[in-house]
Amino acid sequence: MTVIGKDTNAIRHARSAAEVDADLVELRLDSMTRPDVAAALAGRKKPAIVTCRPLREGGLFDGAEEDRLRILEQAQALGAEFVDVEWDVRVEPFLEPRGGRGVIVSKHVFDGTPSNIPELMQDLRRAGGEVAKLAVMIDRASDVVPLLASARPDGASVLIGMGGAGLATRILAARFGSRWTYAGDGVAPGQLTVGRLLQEFRFRRIRPDAAIYALLGRPVVNSLSPAMHNAGFAALGLNAAYVPVEARDVEDFRAFADALGVRGASVTSPFKRDVMRLLDEVSPAAEAAGAVNTLAMRDGRWIGTNTDADGFLEPLRKRVPALAGVRAVILGAGGAARAVGLALAREGAHVAIAARRPEAARTVARAIGATVGDWPPARDSWDVLVNATPVGGSTEPGTPFAGPFGGRLVYDLVYDPDPTPLMRAAAEAGCPAIGGLEMLVAQAERQFEIWTGQRPPAGLFAQAAQHTRSVRLQPDSETYETDDV
Repeated sequence: MTVIGKDTNAIRHARSAAEVDADLVELRLDSMTRPDVAAALAGRKKPAIVTCRPLREGGLFDGAEEDRLRILEQAQALGAEFVDVEWDVRVEPFLEPRGGRGVIVSKHVFDGTPSNIPELMQDLRRAGGEVAKLAVMIDRASDVVPLLASARPDGASVLIGMGGAGLATRILAARFGSRWTYAGDGVAPGQLTVGRLLQEFRFRRIRPDAAIYALLGRPVVNSLSPAMHNAGFAALGLNAAYVPVEARDVEDFRAFADALGVRGASVTSPFKRDVMRLLDEVSPAAEAAGAVNTLAMRDGRWIGTNTDADGFLEPLRKRVPALAGVRAVILGAGGAARAVGLALAREGAHVAIAARRPEAARTVARAIGATVGDWPPARDSWDVLVNATPVGGSTEPGTPFAGPFGGRLVYDLVYDPDPTPLMRAAAEAGCPAIGGLEMLVAQAERQFEIWTGQRPPAGLFAQAAQHTRSVRLQPDSETYETDDV
């Protein structure tokens, strides 16, 4: 983990906090107003990397170059386990004292993904340090493929794809042949905090030959799905890992998936429809819904299905066991409305689609055999009211329906925040409400079963999702900056 601090007290306090979870602590002395090497190193309990990154390499040091190099030389003389030396300086003075041991030769590229990644890695390795580190900005998920091609299993490299599209390189460090990975709270683009890396992604159990599962969407970095699926893999002792993939388009994801041998994927907005054109087979349920949310590789063929209906119905049946004849009004006319409308219709419910745009409501209603309801729905027109719009979520505040609440149940597919404004309003009117987290958990459990042939332990996914969300809501849940684990 990397720690930063403007003065000695700050950096030592951050170092002590980081040492609780870290195997290796990087001291970013370029963050100090007056770098003090001896004080930063004194009393450490874990091995240290000393870095003093110049502005040209994305760091904070803006002083004279000879002063910067003197800081690194002093760190080496004082016994720092590693010093990080940039690719464009004379590295020989750092190699000679220990024959290259403990020297990291690094290069950072922030202006796009270079076309000559293998050549860059060869140059860094030829420099003679113990570790060659290359960090490049990743524009597309498939841009990690040259990094993967440059991987070596000798523990002498660190390969990082910066930015949201490069998250897989940080999480799957073992697959990319990296000696260690980098995490942090915004120290570099695309970093995850050490808490997320260890708890949501179970980083320490990911092996080089782990089966890879993915979440395809944009954005997906804050999804709760990794916490659930990785908890499932750990509980069942499966050599597998689940990672978010922020792809540019479905072709970009396919190139990524083929290169890493992805075994299965969850699909979310905006790709649920587009991904269908790349598949070898689409299940009847997904065809009917016009959307795919689950991919599975079977005998070299990509199979697409949809678990949204199962995920939606499972929590609902616990409250309304008999859905035949129930009047259900669905707010919205997008893919989610279509999927849950089909599920309700199959159960014998009377389904009506209500949307601000009547033509959109008519299109969905015709497709699933439903009727078009009034907007807003009248008090006595529904038994179950379903919000299938994003309104009320953290990215689209407000409420899709202000009442009156005259039915038996409100079901809001939005799960962040919990409760939503709609759920609070329903509760205040004495109408029970279900949140979208229960649906998210149920559809994820079905995905896990499709991929592995096993159900996750009962309650595990709900516990993992709730714990992850509560941790994220806690202010200052991680009080130190991190970069290396």
